[in-house]
Amino acid sequence: MNPLDNRPEPPSQADEWATLNGFLDHLRATVRWKVADLGPGQLMQTHPPSKLTMIGLVRHLAYVEDVWSNVVLWGGKPVPPWDGVDWDVDGDWEFDSALVEPPEASFELWHTAVDRSRDLIAAAHAEGGMERLAEGSRPDGLRPNVRWILVHLIEEYGRHCGHLDLLRESIDGRVGE
Repeated sequence: MNPLDNRPEPPSQADEWATLNGFLDHLRATVRWKVADLGPGQLMQTHPPSKLTMIGLVRHLAYVEDVWSNVVLWGGKPVPPWDGVDWDVDGDWEFDSALVEPPEASFELWHTAVDRSRDLIAAAHAEGGMERLAEGSRPDGLRPNVRWILVHLIEEYGRHCGHLDLLRESIDGRVGE
């Protein structure tokens, strides 16, 4: 644990599976740390010219978890609420919908997606290791393996933790990695 913020530190001497999951869990904890102690107005606050909000990013990360672990990795159908979205009408639905619901709904959606994602990725790893190919495919038609999906989730979280860091600093001055 990092004594300053209670985030788990990734293992420094572990196999690939534990290392990648350690970094992903560290980034998930960073999201929780960045949004901690903020009220609904702060979570929904935009910072022009960007339309990004902290709660919109949380909801987006829930979508990312579900798409990569369920739809791509297992070839599953989108789960609610993603199954009812017309992405052609609103390509930013996850960001926009976060502003019309209480923040607790987006947090619950994200926590549920993270738990489901952990289970689905672990099941795929147990079935075929890091080389196990996804049942579905990326937008370019290629089928990634478990390793690629984990690294992609780390990349996605890393980018959005940077966004959350900037948004949090602009709200109340709180900074940190």
